[in-house]
Amino acid sequence: MGANPSSRWYFLCTFLIWGVHLTQCSVNYDRKALVINGQRRILFSGSIHYPRSTPQMWEGLIQKAKDGGLDVIDTYVFWNVHEPSPGNYNFKGRYNLVRFIRIIQKAGLYVHLRIGPYICAEWNFGGFPVWLNYVPGISFRTNNEPFKMAMQKFTSKVVQMMKDEKLFASQGGPIILSQIENEYGLQSKAFGKAGHAYMTWAANMAVQLGTGVPWVMCREDDAPDPLINTCNGFYCDYFSPNRPYKPTMWTEAWTGWFTEFGGPIHQRPAEDLAFAVARFLQKGGSFVNYYMYQGGTNFGRTAGGPFITTSYDYDAPIDEYGLIRQPKYGHLKELHRAIKLCERALVSADPTVTSLGTYEQAHVFSSKSGDCAAFLSNYHSESTARVTFNGKHYDLPPWSISILPDCKTVVFNTAKVGVKTSGVQMLPTNTKLLSWETFSEDVSTDENTDDSKITVAGLLEQLNVTRDASDYLWYMTSVEISPSESFLHGGGGHLKLTVQSAGHALHVFVNGQRSGSAFGTRQYRSFSFTGNVNLHAGINRISLLSVTVGLPNDGTHFEKWKTGVLGPVVLHGLNEGKRDLSWQKWSYKVGLRGESMNLISPRGGSQVDWMQESLVANKQQPLTWYKSHFNAPEGDEPLALDMGSMGKGQIWINGEKIGRFWTVYANGNCAKCSYSGTFRPKKCQLGCGQPTQRWYHVPRSWLKPTQNQLVVLEELGGDASRISLVKRSVS
Repeated sequence: MGANPSSRWYFLCTFLIWGVHLTQCSVNYDRKALVINGQRRILFSGSIHYPRSTPQMWEGLIQKAKDGGLDVIDTYVFWNVHEPSPGNYNFKGRYNLVRFIRIIQKAGLYVHLRIGPYICAEWNFGGFPVWLNYVPGISFRTNNEPFKMAMQKFTSKVVQMMKDEKLFASQGGPIILSQIENEYGLQSKAFGKAGHAYMTWAANMAVQLGTGVPWVMCREDDAPDPLINTCNGFYCDYFSPNRPYKPTMWTEAWTGWFTEFGGPIHQRPAEDLAFAVARFLQKGGSFVNYYMYQGGTNFGRTAGGPFITTSYDYDAPIDEYGLIRQPKYGHLKELHRAIKLCERALVSADPTVTSLGTYEQAHVFSSKSGDCAAFLSNYHSESTARVTFNGKHYDLPPWSISILPDCKTVVFNTAKVGVKTSGVQMLPTNTKLLSWETFSEDVSTDENTDDSKITVAGLLEQLNVTRDASDYLWYMTSVEISPSESFLHGGGGHLKLTVQSAGHALHVFVNGQRSGSAFGTRQYRSFSFTGNVNLHAGINRISLLSVTVGLPNDGTHFEKWKTGVLGPVVLHGLNEGKRDLSWQKWSYKVGLRGESMNLISPRGGSQVDWMQESLVANKQQPLTWYKSHFNAPEGDEPLALDMGSMGKGQIWINGEKIGRFWTVYANGNCAKCSYSGTFRPKKCQLGCGQPTQRWYHVPRSWLKPTQNQLVVLEELGGDASRISLVKRSVS
């Protein structure tokens, strides 16, 4: 029952409860569970990421989590938003981590602070600031001194901030756990000795910071003492910690899955999620964190992947907009209630496992004090089973577990959902978007007249030029065509241009006219553009607009993955056959003119001649900025923009960036979904043949009563007159 004395953590602390009075408590762990104030605890946790919602939403989200039976709120710490440039920190607004934790504390919940600072999370660059990639001699997440120095500096900054605010449990605060690194196991193996050395260094560095609470490493089998190694996945009942004196913890129980542009929506049935959790607990697990409990929104340019959508809904129990998703929320709430009835038995005894049939088992926890709890399981994915347990008959639906807190009475079965499914509608608000105006990017300007460009021989990698200051990078060159070329005189057919790109999207303009576009995918970032081009005798301008759709967040040395037009760029159909343009002089310009002119700001853009348009739909030109104004609708329902009539681009409200939009249609297999059987993301898909994302969350806190400014950048061409503001209704 007790832990190895050399690895057991024991801390006296003063814990602030409800902000009213101080009581003595302790935080430690043994092989059964985390021990808080001398008591082993079964803890339910939920991931809510503070930058993916607004401060005005935080209190409501946390209260819903508490009402749903959670004990702990889990969040990553997002390095790239907190340190956008070296030594310059931002902990304001959506990034006010201390305020977020204070709200959790006020609600009477604990915090698991996952500092990382690598986080993955489908977040831009995995949470690393892009400037980090340009520190001389750096190599990410390995035994590399420049990386370790930067990582330690930021981790220490966060820990000291928490200490200064007395937020660790050892100081009377709510933080009972911290995490260093994130899902490092596979990377450690790939890096060999250097990976193991880095992992060991990171663990020791964290412990030496003296937080007074245990540290964990998820998906890291070699996590050294006293760190606890933990499990992430759809199922974790197979998992055991790497030492017998550590508790069995599940830091990411995936409630659904992320969405990528061009893909379907993934849903995980509530029955299967509850079944997975019950399986974990019946094997001796004591800590479950739902990833995500509320997914939120990838505002701005924070989505990673690449190709991750602006919505990070994740099919979580609380949806992107902060509304309860039934039946998942209610079904898990009932599961939590049932498990809490079993808590004393679960933390006091090890399970006795008895076979009740080919696919059926009983896991029984009997304590010396007389507590008894039983889990009766049926692993068959199709057939109901009748089992006999302690002389009584019990019917078990397929792929389910019944929970008996007294070893007699069933209070919960994972497959029996007693909560009605939410009815979700996106309803019109009758809010009118007024007085549309447009501004078109000028792609016909000679690159030689632009002072902000750079010119070199050959093609440059995009991120090395932009440093992620913008999604957009212009590659511009000129081609001289002889008057004697056959294609000019009706012979030889059309000229064809081929462009090889390392990702993620490309728009091709020749002499100021768009010749076409091409796109990669999350699975295949690299792609080729091939299209006919119209050239004339003399000098012709070729302008390639390369576009990123979020930076990678996962993979071995993802910071070295290349992006942009790397060539070859070849012109076919000339008298000479083909002409490789890759190594001639190219000019580069970061961003669009509208970005540099600050068109998005309610106070900016005054130097711009916006054009009044009564019928915007008639133009539908590429690389066009649209501006309109609207009054905030009455009520308190969450709001969204319906962008189904548009192509691809970005959205701002009152200068705040909603995110990227892209009306690309979902390709998948949306066959009927069954809760039973092992879940994988491809199993339960929705929205095939529909836009992957049509509605984009507009936080009400970003709106004024009147004269709200909407700015839309359209890359391809769309019908802005059909953009509308809708409200999300759940019944």
